[in-house]
Parts: sequence; C-alpha cells; structure tokens
Amino acid sequence: MDDIVHQAMAKWPNVPDCFGWLGLDSRGQWYMRDDRVQLLGTFQSGQDGVKGSVLRHEKLIAFIHRNYEADAQGRWFFQNGPQRVYVELEAAPFVWRLNERFEPTAHTGQPTQAIACLVDEVGRVYLHTHHGFGLVHTWDVALVAEAIEQGHWTPQACLARELPQRFGFVISPQQGQENQAGSRA
Repeated sequence: MDDIVHQAMAKWPNVPDCFGWLGLDSRGQWYMRDDRVQLLGTFQSGQDGVKGSVLRHEKLIAFIHRNYEADAQGRWFFQNGPQRVYVELEAAPFVWRLNERFEPTAHTGQPTQAIACLVDEVGRVYLHTHHGFGLVHTWDVALVAEAIEQGHWTPQACLARELPQRFGFVISPQQGQENQAGSRA
C-alpha cells in the first residue's frame, strides 16, 4: 500500500467505507458506478448499461492496483486514501494473463505460479495461485489448453457459485452490506 495512503488513514481514521461504486469485470477492467448506474441493477447482472463507466486513466488504474487487497471477510477493496472502496466482482478477485511459459500475471501486474486449474459449468477457466484466486482472461484460454495438453495442469470441474466460499472471497460486498442493514432493521 502506498505511504500516502497510510498517512491519510492515520490522519482521517473514521472515514466511512464506500460500497457499490467500483467494479472489476472478467477482463480485468475497472468500472466506476454512480448512483444512476447502481439503480439499474447489480454489477454481476450482465444487463446492458449496469457496469458503469470503464476507467481509462493509467495513473489512476496503477494507484488502484497498488492499493487493492482483501479484508478479513474476503471482501476486496481499493484503499483510496482514508476511504476503503469495496469492489464489486464480476467473477473473481483477480484476472490472469498467461505468458508463453504458462505463468500467470494478475491484472494488477504481480506474477505468480499456478497451484490448481479449475473449469466451471460454462467453460470459464480459473487458476488458484500463490497470489490468490482468479479467472483466466478469455484471450488466454488457448494457452490453458496447451498447458493441459503438455501435462502442466489437470483441470478440476467446479461450480462457479461455490468458488467464493471455497476460495474465501465475496462477489458483492454491497449486497452483503445491504443484507446486514436489512437484518438490523
């Protein structure tokens, strides 16, 4: 995490958390989701127009990547100065790109090594790695097939709905927050 972020957290320790305003899609792209977009539906719904606006500013994206991590409940967030901005995930906390040696690199830029390869009920490929769990970018599925053919990986069948619990991540922190608020009422 950036030093400036630690300093801001120390200076303003009681800034409320933010939910629903940032999403990560299955291609590793970040989306800003204003109130209007959030009213249209959930980030994960797949409906047109509900993802929000894709971020294109390279320095902002690099800042998000450096300050992206998970809390103890498995909710992924971007620490934006003193404010924790929880991330709506389309599929998983990381999106992996593969090189010609089948080594995964996260959408955030960290290289890692695969521990396991999983394929869900609709054919999406995931990797459990030393860095964490994520979805393989669709452009790299052919490399996954090569890795399997060469005996580097043995794919395991899985159900997408079971992956968050199995690998300890939360798809929608916003939905969890809304459920908590409803149960307190």
